[in-house]
Amino acid sequence: MTAGHHADDGRSAGAQRYALVAGGGTAGHLQPALAIAEALVDAGHDRGTIEFVGSERGQDAATLAGRGFPVTLLPGRGIVRSLAPRDVARNVGSAWELLVAAGRAVRLVGRAKPRVVVAVGGYASLAGSVGALVHRVPLVLVNVDAVPGAANRLLGRFAAASAVGWEGTPLPRAVVTGTPVRPQIAAVDRSDAARSAARAELGLAEGRSVVVVFGGSLGARQINRAVDGMAARWDGRPDVAIYHIVGRRDWEAYADGPDVDRVVNAAAGPDGPDLVRVPYEERMPAVYAAADLVVCRAGAMTVAELAAAGVPAVLVPLPGAPGDHQTANARVLERVGAAVLLPDPECTPAGLTTVVEGLLADPERLGEMGRAAHALGRPDAAAAGAAVVDANARPGGSR
Repeated sequence: MTAGHHADDGRSAGAQRYALVAGGGTAGHLQPALAIAEALVDAGHDRGTIEFVGSERGQDAATLAGRGFPVTLLPGRGIVRSLAPRDVARNVGSAWELLVAAGRAVRLVGRAKPRVVVAVGGYASLAGSVGALVHRVPLVLVNVDAVPGAANRLLGRFAAASAVGWEGTPLPRAVVTGTPVRPQIAAVDRSDAARSAARAELGLAEGRSVVVVFGGSLGARQINRAVDGMAARWDGRPDVAIYHIVGRRDWEAYADGPDVDRVVNAAAGPDGPDLVRVPYEERMPAVYAAADLVVCRAGAMTVAELAAAGVPAVLVPLPGAPGDHQTANARVLERVGAAVLLPDPECTPAGLTTVVEGLLADPERLGEMGRAAHALGRPDAAAAGAAVVDANARPGGSR
């Protein structure tokens, strides 16, 4: 897929569309976008009339390939918050790319004549939104973080509506739809039988409390160091297991070579914790089913998945995230008793061990946390988001 037009359905570039779905660059933007697009298809719209406007950089090309939706990719990259000469030069290039992308988006909207533009976040969403505003096409924002980013705060005043993940998200004309998650996550079964099967699939021993730790695809160094220290402190505890998804960035510190995809700590023997480390994990439904407790960052999709699956968590928000949005995401679960918020500076071996041991010692509280998380989940979030799109599209045209 290139920066030009890619039409999986065989339609020519410039064909009239029902919706342009603008944004992407990360899984956190693409997953909700795809879920809402599929819900629009389920609602009766032809797949070929829903076009994605994504980014040349990031995962968009690979993720969208073969889905049957027309795709256009635009240039663009983030602004670095630094005045260092090299970063200033990079930001000048980024600004130029954004202008180019906006120009292409304006022409695309003019040709495609969509009834609605859906902005899901990422730099392509800003360009697509500019196109919508220039041609006076209704704009619907999809905002999954509890605190909207700068682009959505700017665009919110012009949007016909904003489909938001959580109550209290400060955007005009906000409609709480929840955050769409993958159907496999929404369908996670945490019954005793399903939990036992998930632990067997992951290679974990039976009869232990399972703590799952992850920090995103790259990993989180602070969390990794803390869990290393916690595992060392648990050397005499055969009643616990740790499933540590390290992240690709730090994996070589744990593995003997780049091709190793799993490290099992057999040295602890029967008196130590069951400790399994992997660089990355695609079987997240099994991970959520197996866990008694999750320790992780508080990205929007992670928080939504924890709620959908009903998993208690210790959330360690990423420091320095724009608008401190990860702390706001974590507060959503903390307020209802579904999670404990552990600030990053306090996520030390001693600090993490104290919090986790306190929770594992209280199974009744863990059960209450899981139920509280599940009560926040919105299995109908994709359909609800699609309904907001339909309600704000301008009239005309067939499906």
